[in-house]
Amino acid sequence: MFAVIYRWQVVPGLEAQFEAGWKAGTERIAAEFGGWGSRLHKAGEGTYIAYAQWPDEETWRKAMESRMHHSDDDARKMYRDAIVPGSFETLASGPVVADLLDLRRA
Repeated sequence: MFAVIYRWQVVPGLEAQFEAGWKAGTERIAAEFGGWGSRLHKAGEGTYIAYAQWPDEETWRKAMESRMHHSDDDARKMYRDAIVPGSFETLASGPVVADLLDLRRA
């Protein structure tokens, strides 16, 4: 398993638009490129972080090298228009060495 952590700064007032676009785009990425899904987190005023899982690094790289990353143009426009230009970044990527994310507490 391979994981990637991303960060965005969202334009004030466009948080709901970003979240909706991110959700639809992430669903398309999973369907079209084999991503294993992602979790989106608020990390402060206008800052979002997402943790995405992939079966392996090669699958992730192929998805990132595709021209538009997925086919949902409306979703892409929603989230891209909602982020501060130049604020998107990949914070970390690498193989998962231990996975305890499925642990549930009552």
